[in-house]
Amino acid sequence: MKKQHPVVERSRQRLAALGHIESRTQFGGYALAVEKVVFALVSEDALYLRASEALQEYVAQQPLQPLVFRKRGSAVNLNYYRVDDALWDDARQLLALSVASLHAARQDVMARQAPRRLKDLPNLSLRMELLLHEAGVKSVRHLVELGAKQCWLRLKAINQHIGFKTLLALEGAIEGRHEATLPQAVRAELNAWYLETLKRADS
Repeated sequence: MKKQHPVVERSRQRLAALGHIESRTQFGGYALAVEKVVFALVSEDALYLRASEALQEYVAQQPLQPLVFRKRGSAVNLNYYRVDDALWDDARQLLALSVASLHAARQDVMARQAPRRLKDLPNLSLRMELLLHEAGVKSVRHLVELGAKQCWLRLKAINQHIGFKTLLALEGAIEGRHEATLPQAVRAELNAWYLETLKRADS
């Protein structure tokens, strides 16, 4: 049996909550993907996470080295940042940023796909499409751009009966999967946000 690259194996172990992580050779290293969506690269024995809003905020506080790819003698900065020792040691932060990277990558995949009606996405019915239209979300692209949380807040503003299951349904729709198959790490992060949002609303 062929032995896997140590950084690839370490990444799989640390980020198992994302789901099954596949690897393939790319840019002289490895691309890491969940369900064929690439969220990280391994280059020269280092892990690089794909840029996301959360990662950009982290980098603003804790600078990380960008991945530089040399093409025909020219240096090209890729949209990935190196996981340093401090981040490796912070398992919770590393997982949270990896979740954000995977989410951002999935959003890009969805945005590149041919436009469809909202009701054609997983978890969304014609009734939910009409509710989203009423909330000002009228296209798949707009849903992806806003993200599940902002769309949920818009729905909640017009229908107080909207709950956690709808938040999961929206996230699943954006990621192109049934809400029951969302990774545990994603469900946990959404649940924490949901509870905090309800708490703020009650205070």
